Amino acid sequence: MNRFSAPRSARFSRAASGFTLIEIMVVVVILGILATLVLPKIMGRPDEARAIAAKQDIGSVMQALSLYRLDNSRYPTTEQGLKALVAKPTTEPLPNNWKTGGYLDKLPKDPWGNVYQYLNPGVKGEIDVFSYGADGKPGGAGPDSDIGSWDR
Repeated sequence: MNRFSAPRSARFSRAASGFTLIEIMVVVVILGILATLVLPKIMGRPDEARAIAAKQDIGSVMQALSLYRLDNSRYPTTEQGLKALVAKPTTEPLPNNWKTGGYLDKLPKDPWGNVYQYLNPGVKGEIDVFSYGADGKPGGAGPDSDIGSWDR
């Protein structure tokens, strides 16, 4: 007997079978439990990744500043800023051996879209390169804290 020769009511009852309300609710509850366990672990990762990216950017800028100092016997002043790594400064003290083409192709922005800050002399070191972090304000704690050359 093939499936086409079965009584009509038997064909529809097999095709109409599905999930019960209880089965669907059990699946929803299990998914909810998994989401509450996994979601907090995943949500913290973007902040960590941004902090790591900022530290890497700061490391690159610090290397470019070291090359600038090797060529010119001093770091750029705070007024000249990090722009001195991309374009030759026009304010005193003028660099004697500024490398044609600069020390960086362009100035990076921090992972939150803000410019990196630069101080010479620095508060926490000879020079400071830093980002204000996620909140864009000095100070803070956690992911909102400042990230700087002193963290390297």
